[in-house]
Amino acid sequence: MKPFDYTGKIALITGASSGIGLTFAEHLAARGVSLILVARSQAKLEALADRLTKKHRITTMIIIQDLGEPDACKKIVAKLKEATLSPDLLINNAGFATYGVFDEIPLIRQKEEIYINCIVPIELTHALLPAMLKRGNGAVINVASTAGMQPDPYMAIYGATKAFLLAFSEALWAENRQRGVRVLALCPGATETAFFDVVNAKEASVGKRMSANAVVIIALNALDKNRNYIISGCNNWLLGQLQRFVTRRRLLIIAEKMLRPNTHSNKGLKL
Repeated sequence: MKPFDYTGKIALITGASSGIGLTFAEHLAARGVSLILVARSQAKLEALADRLTKKHRITTMIIIQDLGEPDACKKIVAKLKEATLSPDLLINNAGFATYGVFDEIPLIRQKEEIYINCIVPIELTHALLPAMLKRGNGAVINVASTAGMQPDPYMAIYGATKAFLLAFSEALWAENRQRGVRVLALCPGATETAFFDVVNAKEASVGKRMSANAVVIIALNALDKNRNYIISGCNNWLLGQLQRFVTRRRLLIIAEKMLRPNTHSNKGLKL
């Protein structure tokens, strides 16, 4: 399998203002990829675009968009058409988690979590994939999680959305593996971003945190090999295999003890 060819490519990255999304932007810019950066924070996106444009002499476009809006993807696609841009690489990175006891977390917040973590990647992929297939070249990276490897007590909706994203990505990989488009589900474990720290929910962070830089390097190496999914880090991989050695009941008991909140309070984790 030949490495992915980044020459002359355009990448669209959601959740590009921080964490893994920002790191993807840095690595792709260093490879000469033009960037379309999507997030809510205008100041952060403008600063990132300016820095990467000057450093790597690439073309950048920013789209300020709250992906929680019902017509968010339509607005993004409309702006791409207006600019006559057709991304060759789509990175569905934006997402967030709710943390706490399921029945205490507002339903509207959990529905928004499902929408951003699942529906937005579906809509963007559905909109951008046909042009990639027409060119016979392209890639989609969906940022899932090791949380999608098993049910996650106290992060029930988050784990379910990431399991969905993993299954969705692998199905698309199988459909498109002979059509020129690569699809990768990236499954990082705990990562050095604001994901856990922003609401002081360190008990939900399992294992040693990897740097976002290490996660992105692993992802791009996996894309070069046309992997269908990749778990970042040996320890995370081992945790992901636990379901092979214990019953589902035992796995759930272990997960509940590991993820149990210090207090039963509603918490929201944002990316």
